[in-house]
Amino acid sequence: MYPILQKRKLAESTYLIEIESPVIAKRAKAGQFIILRIDEKGERIPLTIADSAKRAITIVFLVVGKTTTELSLLKKGDSLMDVVGPLGNPSKIQEYGNVVIIGGGLGIAPIYPVVKALKEEKNKVIAIIGAKSKKYLFWEDRFKKVCDKVLIATDDGSKGKKGLVSDVLKELMQKEKIDLVIAIGSPIMMKVISELTKNRIKTIVSLNPIMIDGMGMCGCCRVIINGKMKFTCCDGPEFNSHQVDWEELMNRNKTYMEEERCACDVK
Repeated sequence: MYPILQKRKLAESTYLIEIESPVIAKRAKAGQFIILRIDEKGERIPLTIADSAKRAITIVFLVVGKTTTELSLLKKGDSLMDVVGPLGNPSKIQEYGNVVIIGGGLGIAPIYPVVKALKEEKNKVIAIIGAKSKKYLFWEDRFKKVCDKVLIATDDGSKGKKGLVSDVLKELMQKEKIDLVIAIGSPIMMKVISELTKNRIKTIVSLNPIMIDGMGMCGCCRVIINGKMKFTCCDGPEFNSHQVDWEELMNRNKTYMEEERCACDVK
């Protein structure tokens, strides 16, 4: 069992849970994820490690389905049945120069450990964080402590620039020489960023396909990269954005939409 040490609401429908797991915390690196299960009848879901300490890891999730709803109802002192990790390959951290890292929606959480690691390698890091509105934004203060600059975009203009994170990046590309772009968020957001930087700036994305075992055995998380099949869990989760077959990824992510709706309707 994995005790919950802390649980709090960060933003609209967005929660943070700190889980006691000293073994995972000791080994976790930026870009890696876990797979958790609440109880023996529960669904296994992957979540990126948003932060780690000596004995605990932090996850951040958005309530979108049955399992995340159940997860949001847990409190400090409750326990998770299973937590497996760290899984996936760590982010490739080195000195690149001027790095722009973009987090859209829930993608704000997984870019945080990557930002910290990049700053330790003496990169200049500009973070662009975005959401539908300011009530979905979080961790602005955290990013300001570790970034050279933090830029904000909201769809409705309630905070920062009115528009998309891609709009902010487009403006930034006209002002600065950028050596690397990293983007984490919805597939459509990452696709738009990829199209914007194609043939101009190397761009890395962290993919989020349907995943079950997280170890390359089930095959559910397969994606097409540069015309070849890869497994996100063991070949990724980070890939060159300009090699991703975005249409195939987005179509595969729709596979269990009806089943998820049915699960959420069950009282």
